[in-house]
Amino acid sequence: MKIHFIGIGGIGVSGLANLYLEKGYFVSGSDKEASEITEPLKKKGAKVFIGHKQNNLAPDVNLVVYSEAVPESNPELKKARKLGIKTLSGAEAMARFARDYFLIAVSGMHGKTTTASMAAKLLTDAGLDPTYIIGTKNGYRLGKSKYLIIEADDYKAKLLNYHPDILLLTNIEEEHMDYFKDLSHVLRVFKQYAGQVKQLIIANQKDANIKKAMALAKCKKILYSKVDFKLVVPGDHNQENAAAVIELSKTLKIDLKKAENSLKSYQGTWRRLEEKKINISGHKIVVINDYAHHPTEIKASCQALKEKYPKENILLLFQPHQYQRTYYLFDNFVETFKTLSPVIKQVIITDIYTVKGRESASLKKKVSAQKLVKAISKENISYLPEKDLLGFLKKSAPKFQVVIIMTAGSIYKLANNLKE
Repeated sequence: MKIHFIGIGGIGVSGLANLYLEKGYFVSGSDKEASEITEPLKKKGAKVFIGHKQNNLAPDVNLVVYSEAVPESNPELKKARKLGIKTLSGAEAMARFARDYFLIAVSGMHGKTTTASMAAKLLTDAGLDPTYIIGTKNGYRLGKSKYLIIEADDYKAKLLNYHPDILLLTNIEEEHMDYFKDLSHVLRVFKQYAGQVKQLIIANQKDANIKKAMALAKCKKILYSKVDFKLVVPGDHNQENAAAVIELSKTLKIDLKKAENSLKSYQGTWRRLEEKKINISGHKIVVINDYAHHPTEIKASCQALKEKYPKENILLLFQPHQYQRTYYLFDNFVETFKTLSPVIKQVIITDIYTVKGRESASLKKKVSAQKLVKAISKENISYLPEKDLLGFLKKSAPKFQVVIIMTAGSIYKLANNLKE
């Protein structure tokens, strides 16, 4: 069978492509640019095209899988439909892949990648040989058992494609407001989703919205809080993520001591409080890459790092992700950064990262990084254009002991340009 992936460089779609390669399928795909995700796929045998063209799609392809970020005008997608080739969105393809497995899904606005990674490590350490597809680099594995662990994303209500056997539900709040109309809309989607769970929901007990969402679900429900043992990864939110996985271990009858040891040795994942030590002009600093892009995530990550580095001077470089998120959650961003101002030595907010095809020109005129900084109105929080960040970092980083590069966009690559 031949499968072509449009947007093969995307985190979720690439994981699926890798698993089909390991199953022996012929895999081709395209993306707008080469990346640290597309290059390994090529080395494994996938035929990867850079740029989207009709000729990228061979007429003998059996299935086309497209990322939800791909517009309807994509030439490969249009050609596939014209030729009558079956087309599935990434979530639809994932649901099709999951049909033969006992599905463990992780959902919620925040913490999905970390919680799913903890769960994948747990099942692997316990010898249960799981398959998993997680939204991080190298976040895939083809196992031999019945277990499949996935992140089930809420964007565009993609999670409604899944009927999990077990659902780990971390939190529910306003997010992706370019799709959801309001919190009531979010809750309606999650209520429907909770009703699709076959056996068990493991849910965060402190989240009032979760309790509303799963109130009518007919499956069994278990609530979790926080673990009482120390983790390598910092923060209360990670204590909560680990607690969800402990409840999963009990359900799967994994020895509790083995489960604790697995979580205690969990080192984190790509761009989630990911640390490396760098020497700049004789000064040793810790550079942290973090994916936080929602006000709740920003606050949780910064508080966790301040607990870990209570006496160090911290510099935070933040790149807002998408104009629509910055616009709809503007007041939340302002309040979050006002709260963080006393504990973070200096904050630089740079230009908003835009996602092509998902942002309206009119919305872009309504919000900017400069407007956000002005509304925050704190002396230690300022704006700097993205093009000036590297020069600023090289000059100013030695004044700090910890530098946080926080983004779901492009500036995470800055750390690679600093001399170790």
